[in-house]
Amino acid sequence: MTVIGTDKLEVFIKRHAQARKPLQAWLAEVRKSVWKTPKDIKIRYRSSDFLAGNRVIFDIKGNSYRLVVKVRYEGSLVLVEWVGTHAEYDRKTF
Repeated sequence: MTVIGTDKLEVFIKRHAQARKPLQAWLAEVRKSVWKTPKDIKIRYRSSDFLAGNRVIFDIKGNSYRLVVKVRYEGSLVLVEWVGTHAEYDRKTF
């Protein structure tokens, strides 16, 4: 998959250094992945949740952080929409 919006991850990592390794691991794995359907994501990321519009929520670092992406399966694209702490996510409306 091609991941767009990684600059948002870098900005977040500057504020939350402990998120660096988990986010980098997620990014490396996703870049090697081929997702054709939401089922492909769910097989690997069992705790992932799905929203309307092909958006996916990932728990990062034992659910300390949340990552929201939009997936375009046909084009093999993943767009990072938002990353934050679990508490920030709870206040966010999607």
